[in-house]
Amino acid sequence: MHLVLRWHGVIFFFVLVQYAHGDLMYSVQEELKRGSVIGNIAQDLGLEVGRLSARKIRAKMEGADKEVIGINLRNGDLCVAERIDREEHCGEKPTCVLKFDLLLENPLELHRMSLQVQDINDNEPIFPKDIIKLEIRESTDKGARYRINAAHDADIGQNTVQSYILQQNPNFVLNIQTSGGRKYGELVLDKELDREEQQELKIMLTAVDGGSPQRSGTVVIHVTVLDANDNAPVFTEDVYTARLPENSPLKTPVITVSAADKDDGINGEVIYEFSRLSDKSQTLFSLDSKTGEMIVTGNIDYEDRSRFE
Repeated sequence: MHLVLRWHGVIFFFVLVQYAHGDLMYSVQEELKRGSVIGNIAQDLGLEVGRLSARKIRAKMEGADKEVIGINLRNGDLCVAERIDREEHCGEKPTCVLKFDLLLENPLELHRMSLQVQDINDNEPIFPKDIIKLEIRESTDKGARYRINAAHDADIGQNTVQSYILQQNPNFVLNIQTSGGRKYGELVLDKELDREEQQELKIMLTAVDGGSPQRSGTVVIHVTVLDANDNAPVFTEDVYTARLPENSPLKTPVITVSAADKDDGINGEVIYEFSRLSDKSQTLFSLDSKTGEMIVTGNIDYEDRSRFE
């Protein structure tokens, strides 16, 4: 409706815009193909289909440059014009509603339209890293817990992460916890580790969502077992026997002992020394603390002594 007023020779023009009573509300699944029908604007607004083109009907989404929906001017169908990705528009919001202005000309009308985008299970759970590295000492007690960072799923509701599955292994079990609405896993030591038996473990952890079809994501937990000094050196022989002529020259090799320790690093280093030796024997023999080689350092006299232990 156009209204013309005259005031002291000046003409004012006013355009009255007709507003609809109540907003239009539609619902659509994300990721539908282009051309998919959402609803019928002409039917829902009581418009004449034959005049849609003349009235230049169009829909403009708030805060967006591209048009994700279009209107078929031949029949009034509201259709998908571009891919609608719920995660792109609304992120992790529990409800995703897009707002539109619906404009018509001749006469000018403005309607408000809301489009609720429903989530589908189009994203799989993703862990922050491909490999989770843990270093655990073999002396660690049973029951120790190690938190594993939660997997992220861009979907919402039932389509997000619902559970975790730990690959069967001899040492660890999984305890699932919930914090802030998110589920995460705790690795629990169920059987003590033994570095000498196994120096490292690689265990697969799988996160699964509740969608249909179900989607999943995996991560490898790499456990390095650190050494504890839990092994004693073991000699290659219980008793070493050697024969030595009397009056053997100084530095004559007597025997070389050898022991091994299953521990790692400094815990596995072996140092050799005599546990007990008389004052007289200490002047006759010397033992290399690193190599285990025993040599003559004094005068060996058979008549003085024929046996040393």
